[in-house]
Amino acid sequence: MGAVSHRRSSWTSRLVEWLKTLTFYEIALGMKATLTHLLRYRPVTIQYPHEKRLLPDNYRGMLALLRYDDGTEKCVGCDLCEAACPSRVITVVSAEVPGEPIKRYAKEYYMDMTRCLFCGMCVQACPVDALAMTREYEWSVYDKRHLFLNKEQLLAIGDRNFPIREKRLELQHPNVAFFNVAFPDSPPRDAAPLRTSGTG
Repeated sequence: MGAVSHRRSSWTSRLVEWLKTLTFYEIALGMKATLTHLLRYRPVTIQYPHEKRLLPDNYRGMLALLRYDDGTEKCVGCDLCEAACPSRVITVVSAEVPGEPIKRYAKEYYMDMTRCLFCGMCVQACPVDALAMTREYEWSVYDKRHLFLNKEQLLAIGDRNFPIREKRLELQHPNVAFFNVAFPDSPPRDAAPLRTSGTG
């Protein structure tokens, strides 16, 4: 009984294969997929200069330096972005703010965008959020020296891409500065330690 059922199943499978060959079943399957995509038209390409792709919020485009709402630069010249950059494209020359020796700023800031990886490590390393990545990607130039950007160019990119600026935090105490807390009543460091009564 088992041999007869095996013969029938092999005979029916051969018949099915013969019918598939006769009716061009594989071709019909391919045409079904083709007609499905033909009737449900979705453009694959975009006409680039006239149409532009909608970029996500976390797109990593051209870098920019940011300002506070009063127009002052956020960068404090700490050089952490320069240290975090894996391809060494950032050069920061920092200086002290005149009249305020505790505070610093970036006197000069340079970026060589021909070697930038657009990894965003400099943005993550910045303690004051002075760097940001924009959605700009159209930076084709004939001379690659135009991609060596200075501080003014990076600030202009930031002004263009981030019109709403963050407010500068008001310091609550006149002796509190960035990364430094000083108390007016504390004794100088080289002063002799105070003696308590009862020790001889």
